[in-house]
Order: sequence, then structure tokens, then C-alpha cells
Amino acid sequence: MGRWSQYDEDDYRLPEGVKRIGYDADTGCYYFRDREGLVYKGPEGSEFGELTQVAELPITEPEEGGNDNDVEAAPGRGDGYQPLAVDEHGSRHVLRGGAYRALFPFFLIIAVVLLLIWRLAFSPTLVTPAPCPSTTIPYVIQPGDTCWEIVRRHNSTLDKLHIVNPKIVCSDLHPGDRICIPDEESSISRVF
Repeated sequence: MGRWSQYDEDDYRLPEGVKRIGYDADTGCYYFRDREGLVYKGPEGSEFGELTQVAELPITEPEEGGNDNDVEAAPGRGDGYQPLAVDEHGSRHVLRGGAYRALFPFFLIIAVVLLLIWRLAFSPTLVTPAPCPSTTIPYVIQPGDTCWEIVRRHNSTLDKLHIVNPKIVCSDLHPGDRICIPDEESSISRVF
């Protein structure tokens, strides 16, 4: 039980001898009865407030012979509450699939997300990079590479690298990306 469970009881907040006997969901009012049998109604939409006397209940009340005068409780079960899925004859309806039927959309969403992750992570890329022009050679960027080191290793210049790769951002190189590097050796052999 919670720390303040005694404050959830009707005995704490109601005057002595007054008992809650029902609730009207249409108006949102609680109904109460005192020792003399007079019926009172609480304020609409509120559990607490001033009680006003009413002539009769808008709902049927169980017979006085029972020891529990709670209108909200149904006489069918020992604890006073009736199962939700019951028709007018009292037969209980059981949903096909039980609780798993309600969880099916959740599991379906999880399965779709996992399939999407699998597709993105483990399938080969569908887009092949464009081929490099004939006067260049392809180069795959390695961890720690910079534009300056790449052109220095291939005896080229940054201007030529930017001409061949107009979309390259030297401050944002990612390992595994492919760029085209001007081939200085092939251009020298063409001149002679």
C-alpha cells in the first residue's frame, strides 16, 4: 500500500455515517447516503465538494437486504465487480489471440525497424560511385588522411584536386570515401 493510502478511503473525507453508494458517469456525480437513508449528490466532475440532497437516484440500487450497498459493484463476483467482456446473458467473450493480439502492432513495428537496420547495415550499397576520368586515378581515403598529404604523395596540387573533385571538403574527409586524384605521371608521359 502507498504511504498515504488512508486518505484514499471515503471514511477519511466524508462526515460520520455518510457512505458513497454510486457514481453517474453521464453527469460525473458521486451519490452518497447517510444513516437516515437520505440521498445526496456531489458536485459535477468532482470527487470532493459540497453535498446537495436529491430526491432519488438516477440509477437502480440493490436491495437493502445485502450487507454491501455499493451501486457500482455488480453482484456477480465475490469482490463485487463484473468482468468487462460479458454480454446480456452473462456469457463471457474471449478474444482470439488473447493479449498477443493487442501487442501485434507493437511487434510489427519492431520487426520493420530491425529489417530496415539489417538492410542498411549488411546489404551492399546499391549506388556505385561514378568512375574517375581517364587522366585521374581512384583513391580510397584512409584514417588520418588529409588533402595536403594525398596530393603530396601523388605529386599533385590542391587546385588540381579541387578541379577533379568539386564537392570535396578537405576539413571533412571520411575514411572509406573514394576520390579521384590527378595522375601526374600519366600527364608527364603524354607530354613527351
